[in-house]
Amino acid sequence: MPLTAVSRARRAVRESVSGLPRAFWWLWTSTLVNRLGAFVATFMTLYLTLDRGYSASYAGLVVALHGLGGVISSIGAGVMTDRLGRRPTLLIAQLATAGFVALLGFMRDPVTIAAVAFLVGMAANASRPAVQAMMADIVRPEDRVRAFSLNYWAINLGFAVSAMGAGFIAEFSYLAGFLIEAGMTFVCAIVVFARLPESKPMEKEAASEAGLGTVLRDGRFMGVVGLSFLVALIFQQGWLGLPVAMGQAGFSPADFGMAIGVNGVLIVALQIPLTRFIEHRDPRRLLIVSSLIAGYGFGITAFAGSLGAFVLTVCVWTLGEMINAPTQTSLVVRLSPLHGRGRYQGVYTLSWSVAALVAPLMAGWIIDRFGAEWLWGMCAVVGTAAALGYGALMRRLPPEPAEQVPAEQSVARESAEQVSADREPATREPDTEPVPGGAVKPEISTN
Repeated sequence: MPLTAVSRARRAVRESVSGLPRAFWWLWTSTLVNRLGAFVATFMTLYLTLDRGYSASYAGLVVALHGLGGVISSIGAGVMTDRLGRRPTLLIAQLATAGFVALLGFMRDPVTIAAVAFLVGMAANASRPAVQAMMADIVRPEDRVRAFSLNYWAINLGFAVSAMGAGFIAEFSYLAGFLIEAGMTFVCAIVVFARLPESKPMEKEAASEAGLGTVLRDGRFMGVVGLSFLVALIFQQGWLGLPVAMGQAGFSPADFGMAIGVNGVLIVALQIPLTRFIEHRDPRRLLIVSSLIAGYGFGITAFAGSLGAFVLTVCVWTLGEMINAPTQTSLVVRLSPLHGRGRYQGVYTLSWSVAALVAPLMAGWIIDRFGAEWLWGMCAVVGTAAALGYGALMRRLPPEPAEQVPAEQSVARESAEQVSADREPATREPDTEPVPGGAVKPEISTN
């Protein structure tokens, strides 16, 4: 008897989430809760201009300082992740973020607002190297693309929900938005403290730790960071160049919201099934293809003349984003030595933070001086350059190194594998009805 469509979907979902250790799902939950409470990044400009009455230029300065804080903390947080450990770094970053976000809601003086926004940017970005390093520690190499995809899916699901909810909260009170984000970030810190063990590999020799100089001298890795910067410049235009171009073409903010909203909807709907297709494929080809799709997805925006056409371009470059994000993050882990993952992830995060600073300046200058069509043409050129770079840099990519896993990580992995084996047979006849429910994810609430 053939499987029904619903049964096939349930089986696909189970296979997508099975075999991952319980600690991963707690980390995943922390990420989702954190993104569900996102408010500052979404509504900072509106808060400053509409609620506080400041100019657009001042709002831009504050947003830039928020981004600058993230740039500075990327390296420091990477070092902390390797020296103090993943768990302490996450706790410090999330507690600091909760405190600074709450404080920002009460600030009224323009200087103190700018200063606290800078601290919020530093604290919020400091958790990223620790999260990515911990995920690499606790997940088997063959499952990392899937794990990073699920984490990326949680980020976008949380952001999509929070963006809608934050709009209603802002109608009532911007201060409430700041306090809700602070509270949910504090909940994340509690999850980390109560449920996540330290995953930092035990160092037998101090010399085994990779210093920052080691990272900067790693030619292949720094090449990947440079290419990541180029790709990040492209994706930033979805929130920078696209609204400006649509506004100049006579479209309303609601039209832009509808177009860019497709990005989140597609990621939530398709990221997990797409991961099943890409997780065991050649990362070199995936990064080449995703760079081209992103570059030319933005490139064809130059020919968009209707809302439907703009939505279509968003669909194209979103596909590139969904391929690039988990593949790129998994590649960074593959190139990182076991005892230097925090520093490597910190430098990788830096590429996106710097792109967030450079992209607005680049987009504004090109649009003002040459027009939006030139910006979209440059996106296609940069995407092509990134694709060529990945093709050359990863031609002789070294194999995934064997890891010596700490005892507690090994137990977690073996436990996850045993749960998966108990609930899902290794082989299944095509006409067998799958068992309802997931294999690992539901256990979050029972631990």
